[in-house]
Amino acid sequence: MAFSAQFLDELRARVGLADVISKRVKLTRRGREHLGLCLFHKEKTPSFTVNEEKGFYHCFGCQAHGSVIDFVMETENLSFPEAVERLAADVGMEIPCDTPEEREHHRKRQTLLGVMEMAAAHFEKTLRMPEGRAALDYLKGRGLDGTTISRFRLGFAPEGRGRLRDALARDGVTPAQMVATGLLIQPDDNNGERREVYDRFRRRVIFPILDRRGRPIAFGGRILGDGEPKYLNSPETPLFRKGCVLYNLNQAAAQARKADTIVVTEGYMDVIALDRVGFTHAVAPLGTALTEDQIQLLWRVVREPVLCFDGDEAGGRAAARAAERALPLLKPGYGLRFASLPTGEDPDSLIKCHGRKAMSKTIAEAVPLSEVLWRMETGGRLPKTPEAKATLQQRLKDYARTIQDPTVRSHFANSFNDRIWPKNRYGGSGAATWSPNMHLDAKAGPAAHIATQERREQIIIAVILNHPCLYDEIGERLGTVDFSTPKLDKLRQEVLKALAGNSVLESGDLKNHLNCCGLSDVLDVVLSAEVYNHAYFARPETAPEEARQGWEETFGQLRGKNLLTEIREAERNFAEAPTKEASQRLLILKRQQMDEAIGGPNFEGDNAQDPGDVTAPRAVHEQ
Repeated sequence: MAFSAQFLDELRARVGLADVISKRVKLTRRGREHLGLCLFHKEKTPSFTVNEEKGFYHCFGCQAHGSVIDFVMETENLSFPEAVERLAADVGMEIPCDTPEEREHHRKRQTLLGVMEMAAAHFEKTLRMPEGRAALDYLKGRGLDGTTISRFRLGFAPEGRGRLRDALARDGVTPAQMVATGLLIQPDDNNGERREVYDRFRRRVIFPILDRRGRPIAFGGRILGDGEPKYLNSPETPLFRKGCVLYNLNQAAAQARKADTIVVTEGYMDVIALDRVGFTHAVAPLGTALTEDQIQLLWRVVREPVLCFDGDEAGGRAAARAAERALPLLKPGYGLRFASLPTGEDPDSLIKCHGRKAMSKTIAEAVPLSEVLWRMETGGRLPKTPEAKATLQQRLKDYARTIQDPTVRSHFANSFNDRIWPKNRYGGSGAATWSPNMHLDAKAGPAAHIATQERREQIIIAVILNHPCLYDEIGERLGTVDFSTPKLDKLRQEVLKALAGNSVLESGDLKNHLNCCGLSDVLDVVLSAEVYNHAYFARPETAPEEARQGWEETFGQLRGKNLLTEIREAERNFAEAPTKEASQRLLILKRQQMDEAIGGPNFEGDNAQDPGDVTAPRAVHEQ
């Protein structure tokens, strides 16, 4: 529906921008503007401003920007016409219909929406009647209580070819309207004779599919007992386009923005099972692989949805198709993550057998799209021969070429190349472990030595910045490192403080917070190409486990250097005051040095050689 510029200007003038936004964001007046915490990303320091005079909102943290119509579209997952209709209704403005055809189309749509609401109410009522007892027992047997059943408006379609048809007909609904909404099936003509229409859903538990405003636009039905197909969805209608709708998005969107993540699973029961244990930000496609339109819908809610498909071959195929469909759509700041369920499990079964923590761990360990493609093509192992590596490189290059955004395409291609041909310690290519490339020339002086020490410090911070999910494993030890510069130390302290208060903070939100704290300069250095060239595992696209292993190696090297410093200090203290306590501390440190030396280099003496300060090649291994 087209709206005139005059109508839109009048609508914006009547609607109070701050009034609409303040229903979702706590605003404080500052001069001519209002200030609050941004709804579109997590932040602790307000950076979201509302300017009534100029008619827009703007976030200096995530760059969200727009008018009151944009705000309603984003927060309520509405299309432009739907947002305009919502705001116009709030202020009592009548929607102009420019042509008779548009008026008729609008009238029919409203009529069909009314028909679907009547059908949903009928299915809900039937579930509570004696004939719905078996369906109600089935749902309760799946662990659903009355509150959950009502929340998702579940219902029941009993056996019989005309039960719904006759019930709605008594309320004045015509067979043609029921056919148009997909509730009835119109058989093909039989020798020129029109055959009788009949109910599409029979002997099925009913799952209403709602639009972004919570209105029924279609239904899914699960057979009760034996029969095929097990699940049946409404056909496409004037109200319903299967590839453009996500089950439960109307309820999940607001919660997803608060959690800064949305979980995409395969079926209705998986969504409901997740919702029951607190994952209220779960949605599902409707019996098909995730479509391009559905990916765009998800990105309107959060920037990096988590796909959590079943741990079987079909789930693997669905994940692969989603990955390939997402590639052309990728743009800076937007992506997909993939959670791997154990073989044979779906979210519903995993929660029942292992509880909420198992599901939470699965979601937290989701890997980025680039890692999924890498694993699809390599099985997690790097080929050994140059010929095989070249073949792999070509296949991965073909994936990267489908990405339309040049920046993202370049990063994908470079990342894949670096993994296939990792740079060795001398800057060339060749087989190598994913370990830091921080080796100094034998003639390097003290300044170079300090640079190496600082580079390692930058690397261990870069890892936790790009992989905050590792905080529980490495956070405490990160706090024990004696950093060589005040700026790095301040960055380290702010990172630990932020993650201690919110250990599920996403990488992007953590970086935004640090920028707001005035640490952008040191942040740019830590996340620079120079750091990543030394340590591939510190990059954001690396799998968390690989990043953790690289962090452990770098921390071990730093710890060796810090331990040597502590020993020297303890020796000085003992020489100045040879007390029992000073002797005991020196003994403990020496023993610790010996323990660490068993599995690594010896740091004794002033001319101790750092593990990175060598000129002879290390043994290298194929991955």
